Amino acid sequence: MRTKLAIKTHAFLERYFPERRVFLKSDSDTRFIRLRPGTQLLAVAGSALLVSWAIVAAAIILMDSIGSGNFRDQAKRDQRTYQARLNDLSAQRDARAEEALAAQERFNAALAQISVMQSELLNSETRRRELETGIDVIQSTLRDTMKDREAARTQLASLTEEGGAELQVAANTAPMDFLADALARTAAERDKIEADAQDALLAADELTQKIALMQEQNDTIFRQLEEAMTVSVAPLDRMFRNAGMPTDQILRTVRRGYSGQGGPLTPLSFTTRGDEPTVDTLRANRLLNQMDKLNLYRIAASKAPFANPVKDSFRFTSKFGFRRDPKTGGRRMHQGVDFAAGLGTPLYATADGVVTHAGWGSGYGRLVKIQHEFGIETRYAHLSKMRVKVGQRVSRGQRIGDMGASGRVTGVHLHYEVRVGGKAVNPMIYIKAANDVF
Repeated sequence: MRTKLAIKTHAFLERYFPERRVFLKSDSDTRFIRLRPGTQLLAVAGSALLVSWAIVAAAIILMDSIGSGNFRDQAKRDQRTYQARLNDLSAQRDARAEEALAAQERFNAALAQISVMQSELLNSETRRRELETGIDVIQSTLRDTMKDREAARTQLASLTEEGGAELQVAANTAPMDFLADALARTAAERDKIEADAQDALLAADELTQKIALMQEQNDTIFRQLEEAMTVSVAPLDRMFRNAGMPTDQILRTVRRGYSGQGGPLTPLSFTTRGDEPTVDTLRANRLLNQMDKLNLYRIAASKAPFANPVKDSFRFTSKFGFRRDPKTGGRRMHQGVDFAAGLGTPLYATADGVVTHAGWGSGYGRLVKIQHEFGIETRYAHLSKMRVKVGQRVSRGQRIGDMGASGRVTGVHLHYEVRVGGKAVNPMIYIKAANDVF
């Protein structure tokens, strides 16, 4: 069976691969190499495998080259897109900074206008009290004058009646000139009393008109102050609410720390007779309460991190939340935001507070911690230089260090954290909340 199969196989190979001989001739001898069908089949199969491998390898190399070119082009396109996006973000940041500066200027102008209007209001109230006092005096004088006039008229009538009876007696004993002179003096006094009364009435009318004009001016000032208060207080209130801070508790905390009283914000009292306060008095007290609330908001805003720690040009390189670790490649929580800029870029405190740490902080590198009011703490990591020390009290906008690459980093940047009650929160909550105010 095997012999027949071998014979058939050999015959099949002989048909397509007949036995060949390759002669090798030299000067003195001639030799040949016999190429059997099986040998030829192996040679052809090996050649086919070699050619196939070469074709496949060439195709793979060509596809890899094409794919690499596409990847490079795609990477370049992505880089250009990313750069354009960064430029747009930078332009938007600059626009927001300009809007914030304009808002701050408007806020300062509103405060200055409020101060001027408050002074005008107090001056107006002072003038109004003086006019009311003058009217009381004039009315009292007018009443006395009217009484004197009536008394003079009564006396004149009496003299006239007595004069008729005494005229005949006086004809023999006294000249008529004496009686005429007495009557003339009485008439003059009467005319003078009537003129004084008329002048007093005119003065009272003039004072009444002045009081009405003063009330209109006061109403205008009140209305402007109320509008200014609404424009000034509402954005601050919205800023704190957007940051998730309870406004009532914040105001109570600030008020406890600034509990002194006195000055122009003391509630008004325009009467010393124990009368009920007037509508203007209540309105003025409401405005003063709003001014006090505005001042408390201003103090609270300086004590919370409603500011950017970097004022020079920068770009955000990492946001708050889970991300891929740049060192290990694993997924981990990033408890702050990263600002990238040049080495030595100035860094500033985002709120008033006290420095609680200024030194090396393991992976943080050179680290500055600042404790603020309301249980808030800010952290500034990877600094190249620290410009504050522990226990130092700093103000918002004060320079505290320089940007660097100390600690566990891949490049120069600032790692900025905000912690409330020891728990890390997204710093952008505070920064974005203040965009329309500062």
